Amino acid sequence: MRSAGVLLPVSALPSPYGIGTLGREARAFVDFLAAAGQSCWQLLPIGPTGFGDSPYQSFSTFAGNPYYIDLDDLAAEGLLSPEEYRDIPWGDDPSAVDYALLYQNRFPVLRAACDRLPDRHPELVRFCAAQGDWLEDYALFMSLKGHFGGRPWQEWPEALRLRTPAGLRRVRRELAPDITFWRKVQYLFFRQWSALKSYANGRGIRLFGDLPIYVAADSADLWAHPEQFQLDQAGRPTEVAGCPPDGFTADGQLWGNPLFHWDRMREEGYAWWLRRIAFQFEIFDRLRIDHFRGFESYYAIPYGDRTARNGRWRPGPGLDFFQAVERALGPRDIVAEDLGFLTPAVHQLLRDTGYPGMKVLQFAFSSREHGSDYLPHCYPAHCVAYTGTHDNDTVQGWMASAPRREVAFAREYLRLSRREGYHWGMMRSIWASPAGLAVVQLQDLLGLDSRARMNTPSTLGENWRWRALPNSYGPKLARRLHREMKVYQRLPGQHPAPSDQEGDDDHATE
Repeated sequence: MRSAGVLLPVSALPSPYGIGTLGREARAFVDFLAAAGQSCWQLLPIGPTGFGDSPYQSFSTFAGNPYYIDLDDLAAEGLLSPEEYRDIPWGDDPSAVDYALLYQNRFPVLRAACDRLPDRHPELVRFCAAQGDWLEDYALFMSLKGHFGGRPWQEWPEALRLRTPAGLRRVRRELAPDITFWRKVQYLFFRQWSALKSYANGRGIRLFGDLPIYVAADSADLWAHPEQFQLDQAGRPTEVAGCPPDGFTADGQLWGNPLFHWDRMREEGYAWWLRRIAFQFEIFDRLRIDHFRGFESYYAIPYGDRTARNGRWRPGPGLDFFQAVERALGPRDIVAEDLGFLTPAVHQLLRDTGYPGMKVLQFAFSSREHGSDYLPHCYPAHCVAYTGTHDNDTVQGWMASAPRREVAFAREYLRLSRREGYHWGMMRSIWASPAGLAVVQLQDLLGLDSRARMNTPSTLGENWRWRALPNSYGPKLARRLHREMKVYQRLPGQHPAPSDQEGDDDHATE
């Protein structure tokens, strides 16, 4: 079945309260997708963000982001009154998230709501029992971070850093109210998430999630399960993750994430990973696994290095890992993020798993002479096609900043029209391609320039902030998008048939 979707982080939804949430605007976006003939909503990771605001550097691989809890929905339940949050300053720019204000103002409001939620509320008790294997460590971790002024766990006192039983018993008593708060926050998040997922699925929209391969160094995951990672006796990483130097980055990329202890994980049947992936499929219908090539081999950089120049490749778990996933969880709808420089071994691993890979149109035009697998006529049906991902510029931004020869090739190959808008020509090419699923960023549907870019890799300061303005998408855009889906046979349930296009010439630009 050919299908289509839109990529939009929760954070980028319109909202009067500083950041997108799981409430009314999220449901309205689902309605827009359904009216536009889409089949999926692709999101970025939804975990709680820390320094740098990146959803790929989260305090927990299981927890949900407290910023996404909708305050109006809490008020409708009687857990808040509108006066407690509507007059708070959430930021002056509705097109950008102000994370400093969110950090300062959101948690006092959530504490007020949690104070009104009974500690023994039956649904809360059931949630805590069902999610206890990660929730208790996360709630204690966040309570300790607050107690120590946000300092990373590596700087805590030794008894807590090393999780001695006596030390943990003591702080559980001392920080009991905070621990209860963080449990309740997660309950509220996942109650709203479950309601949104049910709403989306009921409208025929599947939620397409994103699982980073690595966890953050300052995370409950590393603190609670250090044996799963390559650490020395003091709890410091011996090597960290990144990418080697290439034509774009002379020093490579130093991500700094701790690396997995794959030998130990293999001996334990990858139990930690199986819990992680199983949990993701409780909250998503489809899952993209980030940095797929890291499962074949991963780049390891000596801890303490300031660049990625001195790293080296080490073998990953390979097919054995994915076979263990399928044995434990059955066939799952997984997409492999297979971008970047790939070796024959990585290509073979992708074939062996049977997962669809990714094709990004912006990568297609660097070589006119030798062609590219990213040109739409080369796409296999078993792939997911994108104009660009969250790490790319918008189409309009790319057209304005890419090398002239690449832009000229794109114009020629795609027959782009300035009058129509380059973004429509780029999007139409992936909708017309053989790719089973075609996904576009909302920024490209709206024809926005580089100011709407979500992330520029290896930079800090202006990433993850873009937000859609209220009423920037609506019925007119949905109708046009629906017609495009009909033309390219990507409507839900639409089977390719020549008769579907007979006499249908109503896809002209409005």
